[in-house]
Amino acid sequence: MKALRFYAPEDVRLEDVPEPECGPGEVKLKVKNCSTCGTDVKIFHNGHQNLSPPRTIGHEIAGEVVEVGADVNSTYGSSWAAGDRVQVIAAVPCGECHECRKGWMAVCQNQTSIGYQYDGGFAEYMIVPQQVLKVDGLNLIPDNVGYDEASAAEPFACAINAQELLGIEEGDTLVVFGAGPIGCMHIRIARGVHKVGKVFLVDVNAERLQMSADAVQPDEVINGAEVDVVERVMELTGGRGADVVITATAANVTQEQAIAMAARNGRISFFGGLPKTNPTITCDSNVVHYRQLHIHGANGSAPEHNKRALEYISTGQVPVKDLITQHIPLDRALEAFDIVKAGTAIKVTVEP
Repeated sequence: MKALRFYAPEDVRLEDVPEPECGPGEVKLKVKNCSTCGTDVKIFHNGHQNLSPPRTIGHEIAGEVVEVGADVNSTYGSSWAAGDRVQVIAAVPCGECHECRKGWMAVCQNQTSIGYQYDGGFAEYMIVPQQVLKVDGLNLIPDNVGYDEASAAEPFACAINAQELLGIEEGDTLVVFGAGPIGCMHIRIARGVHKVGKVFLVDVNAERLQMSADAVQPDEVINGAEVDVVERVMELTGGRGADVVITATAANVTQEQAIAMAARNGRISFFGGLPKTNPTITCDSNVVHYRQLHIHGANGSAPEHNKRALEYISTGQVPVKDLITQHIPLDRALEAFDIVKAGTAIKVTVEP
């Protein structure tokens, strides 16, 4: 079968590999969609400390069950069968550490990941490992949800996790930094689930800002390359600032701007991680202190967030179909990375 294999930074090859065999405690899928994200681009250029090459990459996965290991259903109390349409979690918690026992599976200290420690979804077939099944990380796709939409449930799950921490209230003013797919998803969830009020979308790429604004219709777009973002948000909020600010981009300055523009009792999510070579920001601690700000990290998701993402897509609370703007066959998968890097599409999905 064809698979996209990572060997070293900038050495990623589409090659013929043996079709994987399904063990007694595993499930085998025919991959239907594996969507791409900025993390895939980072892996392509820099690798990752948890990724052991050669490795089939890709972690936003939906597919059809083609084989169920003999021990699976009896071990996990499941009823998986060939023909089931399923979505796979990407971040795999251990289910046993202190954090998992507390219900904080998104920050499991022993977390492993699809496409890192296990072969991922840029392939015609893949194995769902026992570790995924053990934590109920294989999810049935609702009948009215397409494979392409289901593959976007994983990044949606990460956004759900972040927003769950923020205590968003109906009518809150929201600023989202980053007009990529995850910024669009944040806006859709904040409106569809939390019923926020005014939404402002910030980016420095005018074309990407326009493309995403056409899709998610923010109340205002702010081009950070042209105006003082903090000043503009203060103007738009009558000097009060934003109730909720989400930085869905890997830019240090956005985190500093988020603190400066937050209203009293404002909630901030540092959703996008910063470059490891430059992970620090300048924070006016008195602003945090006197405005009583709440700054949250957000990293990945738990299995339950994936289930909720599929439910939100199915009910129409959080539409996703129109955010998937490019479908690319597996033999052109590397082109998908170029498109993601250039920001010329909202969401790109690969179809083996």
